[in-house]
Amino acid sequence: MPIGDCCRLSPAASTELFAGTDASPFGRRQRRPRGARIPVTVVTGFLGSGKTTLIRELLATPEGANTAIVINEYGEIGIDDALLRASSDATVLLGNGCVCCTVRTDLQESLRTLFADRLRGAVPSFQRVVIETSGLADPGPVLQTFASDRALGQEFHLQALVTVVDAPGGAGNLARMPEARHQVALADRIVLTKTDLADATEMAALTERIRQLSAAPIATASHGAIDPGFLLDEGLDLPTRLANHPHDHAHAHSDGIDSFALFFDEKLPWPVFEQAMAVLTALRGPDLLRVKGLVAVAGVRGPVVIHAVQHVAHRPVELEAWPDDDRRSRLVFITRNLTRQSVEQLIAAVAGIGQP
Repeated sequence: MPIGDCCRLSPAASTELFAGTDASPFGRRQRRPRGARIPVTVVTGFLGSGKTTLIRELLATPEGANTAIVINEYGEIGIDDALLRASSDATVLLGNGCVCCTVRTDLQESLRTLFADRLRGAVPSFQRVVIETSGLADPGPVLQTFASDRALGQEFHLQALVTVVDAPGGAGNLARMPEARHQVALADRIVLTKTDLADATEMAALTERIRQLSAAPIATASHGAIDPGFLLDEGLDLPTRLANHPHDHAHAHSDGIDSFALFFDEKLPWPVFEQAMAVLTALRGPDLLRVKGLVAVAGVRGPVVIHAVQHVAHRPVELEAWPDDDRRSRLVFITRNLTRQSVEQLIAAVAGIGQP
């Protein structure tokens, strides 16, 4: 399926799922996934979780300087916009509170406008963008925006999805609100806030509930303050996920959400792997919430980074070197009503690829 096409296609029409336009499907080899593009951090979390406070504290640090802010609020009056505008020289407010459909277009246009203003000097030359979603937003469409818009991908790189969970209300929100569960399930990194308002028993229960939904690394913010590196550092966030998902185990969660990791010892021929993923996407695209990982490709020196969201995929990127001594292909799947066994069987049937 061509990048950016969100329709259900036949496997035959989906063979270019991860292909690029250059002679090499991976483009120029890069030291890291971001390359020279502007990194984007998306901060999500349910209503009242402390997203604005977290961002405001980040902007007050040296590491958070030169950051442009895009805010998506729910309601007619942009309160968070007013709170953050004084902290950043480049702030854009998106109305509506739902980053999907129409607002996805607004997000694309806002980022393009920010980039154009930066080039002509209308705003300071910001080094990164932080997007704050509404507390009621499902972050999936934001991920799809970066995966599907190739022109946007020339200038911006989605670095991480950070989900904020407040200690006093987090467990209740996760129990009642599907949006809160999706925000946690799709996270690359999770920040706990207001931990001083919860006792040890409540914290243990909340952490256990989060771990039922996600294997993303967790850190605690004190009154919004946290190590800026946890929010801004480059990285695939795979080591922690894989440590929590050994290849002989998978996690089944509420709402039919599963997360699991697949490993492959042998290098994979890219056309074979591409075809397997194309068939999986064509058949079960809506249930592939996220796929992220490193692939050891036959004939390629470094690992190839892949990142797909439902029916769309970021262009694959070949890295200069592996991040660690493990040279196996490793893929982290976050799925809905789609088990690890089903994925393994489909890949094996299409490509004859099996796990060790």
